[in-house]
Amino acid sequence: MIEAEWWEYDTSDEMADAVAGDVGFIIESALDARNDCLLALPGGKSPIPIFDRLKDAKINWKRVTIVPGDDRLVPVDDPLSNVALLAKHFMPLGARVVPTVSANLGYRQAGDAAEARLKDLKWPPDLVWLGMGTDGHTASIFPGPDYDEALSSPRRAIGTMPDPLPPEAPVARVTLTRSAILSARTILLTIAGDKKRAVLEEAIEQGAKSAYPIGRVLADAEQAIDIHWSQA
Repeated sequence: MIEAEWWEYDTSDEMADAVAGDVGFIIESALDARNDCLLALPGGKSPIPIFDRLKDAKINWKRVTIVPGDDRLVPVDDPLSNVALLAKHFMPLGARVVPTVSANLGYRQAGDAAEARLKDLKWPPDLVWLGMGTDGHTASIFPGPDYDEALSSPRRAIGTMPDPLPPEAPVARVTLTRSAILSARTILLTIAGDKKRAVLEEAIEQGAKSAYPIGRVLADAEQAIDIHWSQA
């Protein structure tokens, strides 16, 4: 059974305030303990209000390394690039933002390149922050030809080709594997709306046999999962 702790908010602004506070505490705790911090952060529009609040936190960002939990196989100047979003928000503060995508490679070769880059970093991550789609995918772990590998591989990253391709971003991906996600010291998940909550609750109940990727990913997690959910 997945051990999950739910935090509920009426609005996205309330959730953004709380999550930014939690992430800031995680960073400060890591810096106090080890003088460095490794974060795996999501892309997309949903985390932006939280990123904006984090930029105002009094954090020694020069000791923080950030990687995308997943990214699209696109050039860094493409609007679909997650690492570009992270770099825009955190590099001006002094954080090191490490890209995981080599857009000129095939997606499996891009996964190999991402694996090599992540092996150069101090592991495990202090935080893996996940989002979730209404179809139950998380990071870029989707049904498709690479689904089983994403769930079972001991690697930190692989290339994936969702099947079907998501219409809002119909491209191959690079993603952290289930193994990499579960290695994190803290796992945090942010979602909004009743539909996503219903999917996540079902996935948690189903666990390792879930029809949803998120349930399969989080099954057998040794740490409690912090779930932040807002009504709107």
